Amino acid sequence: MPIMKLSPTFSEADLDRLEALLDSSIFKDESMQLDELQALLCAVASGPETIPPSVWLPAALGETPAYETESQESEAHALVMGFYKAIAMTLSENDELELILYPFADDPDELDFATWADAYIFGTQLGCDWYAAAGEQVEDLSELLQSFFLLNGMLKEDAENHRERWMSAAEEMAAVSRAQEELPELVVEIYQFWREQRSAAETGASGMASDTVCPCGSGKPFKKCCGSPGRLH
Repeated sequence: MPIMKLSPTFSEADLDRLEALLDSSIFKDESMQLDELQALLCAVASGPETIPPSVWLPAALGETPAYETESQESEAHALVMGFYKAIAMTLSENDELELILYPFADDPDELDFATWADAYIFGTQLGCDWYAAAGEQVEDLSELLQSFFLLNGMLKEDAENHRERWMSAAEEMAAVSRAQEELPELVVEIYQFWREQRSAAETGASGMASDTVCPCGSGKPFKKCCGSPGRLH
């Protein structure tokens, strides 16, 4: 399947192994699938504050995985962290992601963007309130996220609940098509949005910009952790 640029420490074989693990009985159908995990980690790596693995790992893998051995648990965590690193590196280098998208079971010719968008929105809710953190730039953030809410159906549901006019079928189809096409670029733009926000806050606090703390929760600067090729904490 198409995938973003992988890191030296996370290969296509690792990706295949992670996909197989997520689909195994270990997680008792509580884990995310690979497309959802990619979306979740994109949000986690992009947001306004560091979200430690202790918060997002249970959201990704479920609360009570049935690991058979400690080595199996270590392998699963290492694979997820390797996947996270590949995503973080891609976003930090301003490279556009190739999204992992599965087809619908009842329509193999149509890719399921809704599930990807929904998992990303879920990831935005694991830490602080993104809208509050955006401050004066909240309208810019809302515009960046609008396509995600269109794709996961929440915009339409909200309009219907408030008895507001919604698009015609043709207008909706065209809007969804545009949103699908723009989604990879929007993921990068949101990452850049928050990086600029954090940089401005750090500059204002210290008079000079400092290296962003790695979102993985290690406490190290990003460039010396997930942003450093060849390093995997």
